[in-house]
Amino acid sequence: MTLANTATMAIGEMREFAGFEPSEQRYIKRSLDIGLARCDAFQLWGDSEDESRAIRRQYVVYQDLKALRTLVPHHDEPVELERFIGKLIGLAVHDLEAERIVSFSAFRFLYERLLGAEARPYLPAAFCAAAALPAIRPGHRKVLLQSLSEAAATAPGWSGREPSFYPEFIEDVEAA
Repeated sequence: MTLANTATMAIGEMREFAGFEPSEQRYIKRSLDIGLARCDAFQLWGDSEDESRAIRRQYVVYQDLKALRTLVPHHDEPVELERFIGKLIGLAVHDLEAERIVSFSAFRFLYERLLGAEARPYLPAAFCAAAALPAIRPGHRKVLLQSLSEAAATAPGWSGREPSFYPEFIEDVEAA
């Protein structure tokens, strides 16, 4: 892949991220800091007691990420799928129940970065399963499920290209 193609894709990813709700952008950045161990999220994001509690809970839930990255199915065998999808749905419920992710696009954007491109084909199924569970408030469940387009749900194939844009905390923007 040429440098120009890589730059074009990164710009596309930046545009996609810019189209998310501000709460989704903030949650994605915080989640990437926690899930990829980029920094001390308490210090960067813990501006209230409620936020610190949410970060602590997210650290605990995201401990499964390391194992989950190794469980991405390669042969779609039932045992592989069950182990991977079960853990993925558990993580997804946590993120969706916080009600800071309001669309499949934002969910996919986050999880492509947390798990890598190999997980991409499994994200619509995990999203639907998690969004349909009783832990998700009915009004939010409706918004989430309606955000999954037919094209995303029935895609005949998925790109194996790894994401190139990983949004980060920017002090002036986050303080505003």
